[in-house]
Amino acid sequence: MKLSLVVPCYNEQDNINIFYSETEKVFAGCGFEYEYVFINDGSNDKTMKVLRELYDEKVDSNITIIHFSRNFGKESAIYAGIENSIGDYVALIDADMQQRPEIVLEMLNILDTEPEYDCVTAYQDRRKESSVMTGFKSFFYKLINKLSDIKLYENASDFRVFTRKVAKTIVEVGEYHRFSKGIFSWIGFNTKFVPYEVQERYAGETKWSFTKLVKYALDGITAFSTKPLKLATYTGMLSSFVAIVYLVVVIIQRLFFNVAVSGYATIVALILLIGGIQLFCIGIIGSYLAKTYIQSKHRPIYIAKEILTYKK
Repeated sequence: MKLSLVVPCYNEQDNINIFYSETEKVFAGCGFEYEYVFINDGSNDKTMKVLRELYDEKVDSNITIIHFSRNFGKESAIYAGIENSIGDYVALIDADMQQRPEIVLEMLNILDTEPEYDCVTAYQDRRKESSVMTGFKSFFYKLINKLSDIKLYENASDFRVFTRKVAKTIVEVGEYHRFSKGIFSWIGFNTKFVPYEVQERYAGETKWSFTKLVKYALDGITAFSTKPLKLATYTGMLSSFVAIVYLVVVIIQRLFFNVAVSGYATIVALILLIGGIQLFCIGIIGSYLAKTYIQSKHRPIYIAKEILTYKK
């Protein structure tokens, strides 16, 4: 088996059949064996029904379906797909047709003809989003690259093709809170970045709201940087320094210039300021402790309710 197509699915009932048929057209006559690994990530529409019908229709086909017991998130779906794939190469691709299968063949050809590379990653050369969303994503990449020891390629997506060695390494990284872009960067390996143009979704709506993107960005920062913890320390030191300077100023004003020091308003303002700083720092520490707490439970990254596969 040369290639495994890992396809996370969440409420993609209208996209699965068109994705399969289009991919079959593109891969017709490719001259090598390939498989589909569909992951139903706890969809609440008819995604699993459509997948089961496709599996039953293509008896003895090259299709594997992993049915999660609930929604575990795309990161867990990616992990499950890679873990259950058997191809010499693995491709991550969405089912909504925004990422074309033709690009998969182009990336696969790069790995075949340029053996110095272990992974080929597609990035959006031109984003088809609002200026606000584009600006936010650009700010995120700049921020995480400044805070973290790893470097993320701006606008790089999860759409990529990589070798079995990379796939095995990804599975060995058993983090519960997963941030795939960071993991791919952290494990190393030689990666080539190629531009691609995102197509319109065939059906349905994007699953990524602005709130989810913010949460995803914060998870990525806390997963690969401890500098926010140092920020708490620096903030405390700065607050202490400012407090000492202010105390000296007040004493000088009182002793040498007989200036009456304002009371109630100043005290309330300082209490609110210091209290806010403390809560902010505690919140940062709490984010790291929460991840450590969850990781220490050693819960599985996903739970498969059912796995349909032709593989023996």
